[in-house]
Amino acid sequence: MQLLHRRTDGSAARPSLFEALHSRNYRLWASGQIVSLIGTWMQRIAQDWLVLELSGGNGLAVGIVMALQFGPTLVLSVWGGVLADRYDKRRLLMGTQAAAAVFGLVLGLLDVGGVVALWHVYVLALLLGCSSAIDAPVRQSFTIEMVGPARLPNAIGLNSMTFNLARIVGPAIAGVGITLVGTGWVFLVNAASFAAVFGALVAMRPAELFTVERAPRRKGQVREGFRYVAGRPDLCVLLATVFVVSTFGISFPLSLSVIARNTFDKGADAYGFLSTVLAVGTLIGATLAARRRGTPGIRLFVLSAAVFGIFETLAGLMPAFWAVAIMLIPAGAVQLTFSTIAMNILQASVPSDMRGRVMGIYMLCFLGGTPLGSPLLGWVADVVDPRAPLVLGGIVSLIAGLGAALVVRRTHVDDVAMPDVGVDEPRTV
Repeated sequence: MQLLHRRTDGSAARPSLFEALHSRNYRLWASGQIVSLIGTWMQRIAQDWLVLELSGGNGLAVGIVMALQFGPTLVLSVWGGVLADRYDKRRLLMGTQAAAAVFGLVLGLLDVGGVVALWHVYVLALLLGCSSAIDAPVRQSFTIEMVGPARLPNAIGLNSMTFNLARIVGPAIAGVGITLVGTGWVFLVNAASFAAVFGALVAMRPAELFTVERAPRRKGQVREGFRYVAGRPDLCVLLATVFVVSTFGISFPLSLSVIARNTFDKGADAYGFLSTVLAVGTLIGATLAARRRGTPGIRLFVLSAAVFGIFETLAGLMPAFWAVAIMLIPAGAVQLTFSTIAMNILQASVPSDMRGRVMGIYMLCFLGGTPLGSPLLGWVADVVDPRAPLVLGGIVSLIAGLGAALVVRRTHVDDVAMPDVGVDEPRTV
């Protein structure tokens, strides 16, 4: 049953914006995440800028490093979901976070030492991608174990708020840091930031986690996950839309770095500023999502995809730097609405012993198209115009949203019955 505060007249009120923070384990997780994610966003900005410097401003090179970083998702994300369904997610996350810290440390040392080459960035991006592909489905499916099903929508919203607070602070710090001390020290700061989330995982009380049914070890579990999704028309529509929009529309690291450098002839601080402005929009969307009661429907999901496409297209058509920045705010808010609704529908409607694999398939759709879309969009930026990736991505996202809306209307997939998610109370309260 949805946990609600009661008004004095006995009627139900909206859940608290910070309802999920009533869980000690989740408080630890959120605290560690904000520090670690600031470092992650600093590294993303520094990595893109380092690639542009090493390649002489080549947009294709940025697309290649993004493809290498997200390419492992095509192979490993679903297997990460299998691990999440079988094993202790907290311990799995300790391993993936430690690996990511090591890769950031190596890149930072190479850069500070003055010996970094483009191929070093490519290799370390690939290794980081392998770690992230396993980490993502484990991390996403771990949320419900920290807060339970009643607080899950609020926790997903707070996760997005944490992510986007870091997305505001991280790029801003990175832009200044790159200008003052160079990209290498930014990578080293990111490596150190993983200590916060690792410490939070160690400090959690396993007995206070909500128990979930684990999948037994047997053959064919990956195929079983895909068969489950194929049998849910609502999930098929959702995941197909996520794949198209994410592949072509959510390409801001590439698009904004190229626009800042090649269109407006500005430096890393301008790229950091655009990324921060986009994050302001996504934070607004995350705040609204955290206050939303219950699980939103698929109709709102497809509408958000179409509206996101409109705002992204407008951002790409803006003639001035400040106009692009302003248009990124609504684009970011609707993008966050789009991804948060998808996450809510998936986590709230999938059985516990299948959740990891379904989240793995979701990450495959959300990030797996990047190896295809990023090099293509980078090439378009070099050959056509640096603004072209935003315009093309916006148009494709609009078409995807309208197409999904048509399918929903004709097939009534939003009427599909939701199964029992199968989450029990914590082992001790």
